[in-house]
Amino acid sequence: MARDSPAAGLAVQAGAGVWKGGTMGLIGILLALGVLIALAYRGWSVLLLAPIAALIAAALSGQPMLAHWTQTFMPAAADFVGQFFPLFLLGAVFGKVMEDSGSVRAIADELTRRLGAQRAILAVVLAGAALTYGGVSLFVALFVLAPMAEALFRRADIPRRLMPPAIALGTFTFTMMAMPGTPAIQNAIPMPFFGTTTFAAPGLGLIASAIMLGFGMWWLRRAEARARAQGEGFTEIRAPEIDETVLRERAVTAREFDPAEATRGHQSPDLPSGLVAALPLLVVIAVNLTMSLLVLPALDLSWLAQPIWGETSFGAVSGVWSVAVALTAAIVVAIGLNYPRLPRLRATLDAGANASVLPIFAVASLVGFGAVVAALPAFALVREWVLSIEGGPLVSLAVATNILAALTGSASGGLTIALDALGETYLQLAQATGIDPQLLHRVAVMSAGTLDSLPHSGAVVTLLSVCGVTPRAGYFNIAMVAIVGALLALVAVIVLGTFVGSF
Repeated sequence: MARDSPAAGLAVQAGAGVWKGGTMGLIGILLALGVLIALAYRGWSVLLLAPIAALIAAALSGQPMLAHWTQTFMPAAADFVGQFFPLFLLGAVFGKVMEDSGSVRAIADELTRRLGAQRAILAVVLAGAALTYGGVSLFVALFVLAPMAEALFRRADIPRRLMPPAIALGTFTFTMMAMPGTPAIQNAIPMPFFGTTTFAAPGLGLIASAIMLGFGMWWLRRAEARARAQGEGFTEIRAPEIDETVLRERAVTAREFDPAEATRGHQSPDLPSGLVAALPLLVVIAVNLTMSLLVLPALDLSWLAQPIWGETSFGAVSGVWSVAVALTAAIVVAIGLNYPRLPRLRATLDAGANASVLPIFAVASLVGFGAVVAALPAFALVREWVLSIEGGPLVSLAVATNILAALTGSASGGLTIALDALGETYLQLAQATGIDPQLLHRVAVMSAGTLDSLPHSGAVVTLLSVCGVTPRAGYFNIAMVAIVGALLALVAVIVLGTFVGSF
């Protein structure tokens, strides 16, 4: 990056007043991160670890600990809950209604019937993609896709160890971070920062999706062919499952559904038709598109600038509103179409609502930790380093978000921490250099969804556990489809965005 560039100027300003004890402050930040990562990996609750880690960082920086806890940590966590709880709540309820009505299983069965065992990997990938792009929570999808994949892979004699990467390709990758309009929470997080919608940079999103799906399918077919050449087939031997308490604590920061609620409610033994099952997913996509591009832009929402409404703007709320209305409409449609299959509707709705609480507070705690770190004087050194990364704002944004998602094991947590600390700076850089905020949105979301699939990620741990595969046997192929493929797509988006712009 040139020294006279806007980013360099901002970096110099950021580092001008670095506290004299910056080295000790950096040690405190690194130690706090180490405590958070190490104990979270061992199943400790993030609700407890995040404030402890924040207090460690504050103490070693010579900052007032209690003030940072109550005046920095808690307001940041509360802001996250206030902004995104509707999406966590409605997403979890929708997923539970789809599960208990039999709709999730019906979609999986329909794809199994149409594609058959001879295309087992493709069937699993497409089933996962359809469910997650339609708004079904990841963990709801995992608990249905795992037995589907097991049955298909057994019939096709494909090694069990290829089940997790097939599911990961359909659920962790393009439908979560690249497909235009995906209601995934990480695709919603940049909207208040950049004034965008879930359909930001749709052309680039479609190209990225094609790269991830194409590379992932090529890799999995190659792995299947090599296994057959070596005489390796399906095995009934399952790896020991991880303790449920440990699994739950590691999973809730990864996605917006508490896996402990997956078995609650009442699952219908009768399944709807494939068309009836898929209709609520189509409603999510159609209503989200209509609200984002037609309904909300046509309304006069200037009154949002009044103090009574928090002096906010249309761009800060429109994306969340669109997804919230889409999920609400889909819940109503799903209940209406499947009412006879939901005899304990209140139990289903209660389980879905309860499933949203622990995940949002876990991620909000990570956000609070990030806010404390960003408020420390030593963080100016980190900011200066990030903004001075060669390649321009898109590259530095990608690097910063990837690192934070990797450290926290959470796409939504890492993304929110990055944007809380640097989002306004990147928006200023975008305006100064002519970068479309939609491009920032897409790069940020895709960056959050790459290195969040490292071995300590709760989603990865849960996936391996429900498939009965050890990390040693299954993780390498997960990394190839969920990290390498995503990084290739991210590079393509950054290159195209730099030379062509957002489209």
